[in-house]
Amino acid sequence: MFLKASPRAGKLIVQQKGPEGYRAFIPHPLPFDHPLESDYEMNDLLEKANRALGRLDGATYILPNPDLFLYMYVRKEAVLSSQIEGTQASLSDLLEYENDIKEKSSPDDVQEVSNYVAAMNYGLDRLKKLPLSLQLIKEIHAKLMRGIRGGHKAPGEFRTTQNWIGGTMPSNANFVPPPPHEVLSCMGNLEKFLHNSKNSIPSLIKAGLAHAQFETIHPFLDGNGRIGRLLITFILCHDAVLEKPLLYLSLYFKQHRDEYYERLMAIRRKGDWEGWIKFYLRGIFEISKQATEAAKAIMNLQIEHRKQINSLGRTSANSLRLLDLLYQKPLIKVPKVAINLGLSQPAARKAINNLQELKILTEISGKRRDRVYFYESYMGIIMEGTEL
Repeated sequence: MFLKASPRAGKLIVQQKGPEGYRAFIPHPLPFDHPLESDYEMNDLLEKANRALGRLDGATYILPNPDLFLYMYVRKEAVLSSQIEGTQASLSDLLEYENDIKEKSSPDDVQEVSNYVAAMNYGLDRLKKLPLSLQLIKEIHAKLMRGIRGGHKAPGEFRTTQNWIGGTMPSNANFVPPPPHEVLSCMGNLEKFLHNSKNSIPSLIKAGLAHAQFETIHPFLDGNGRIGRLLITFILCHDAVLEKPLLYLSLYFKQHRDEYYERLMAIRRKGDWEGWIKFYLRGIFEISKQATEAAKAIMNLQIEHRKQINSLGRTSANSLRLLDLLYQKPLIKVPKVAINLGLSQPAARKAINNLQELKILTEISGKRRDRVYFYESYMGIIMEGTEL
């Protein structure tokens, strides 16, 4: 049970006495009174993270269609962030669901991931017109929780009851966030921090601080982890650190899950903001580097495959159009290709056969009819880290 808090992070207040009594934690507003202690290690990590993020932002411009890269990366993030919360859906499951490869009555886990994609895209679109605000955060949460397990827990509304992390009740919980009557005040302070132009805190650091503060407030009854991780990308886009929303830390947090939770708890127990920020900046650096390498690998793959298709001569035109479609729909069937490319089914089948003969596409259903084809080499790059 969480028995002691750092005065640098916040305070514990008694909510109920007796055997079922507990104390809830109320974080101090950001920025806190004691600034981050920026030692050599932190400054070095910040510089490396900024450089890696800049290379990632620039790498998107070498891609023929960066929006297709973003399309698939959003789905990868949705899968990874949902996996951290315990869902068992893979990226293949999501793509099968979106492309009608399986029955529409999909498992709940796939629906949760699909909702995450919808919530993320909704938020990114709204950010083009509106500032990042409490209202927008609530709207995104409503999209995330619609029609899924936990969807009855006040989607789009801050909680009006106590929640907790670990244990079976607040009295034996690992951590108890602020009581419900403090949530709006805590979130209001967080919103002020995000919009305070007088803050000299770099945007990368600000996003890391805001994520930790959001997770500590835990303002919703469900979905806090997923919304909190989205918040990092939204802040970086809002502050124009990223031209396109290409940085998602869920892979790093999944790979270092225990340390992720320990670093957040160390803020509350010991006020160790520095330990959290260093951990977070390492993640920015690692994920930016991985995403940049993936973008380059995809560009090289596309160049190689276009060259192979051009060798077909007269029959290459539809096959080249199909290749472009595969970067958005790497799982395909003949009827869907015909619809998407405006072709007859025989013409669609011919384009698919061309790519299959070149070993660009692989047939994975094993059926004589209603066959399914997979762009395996492309998805091998994208799917790294999404395995269950």
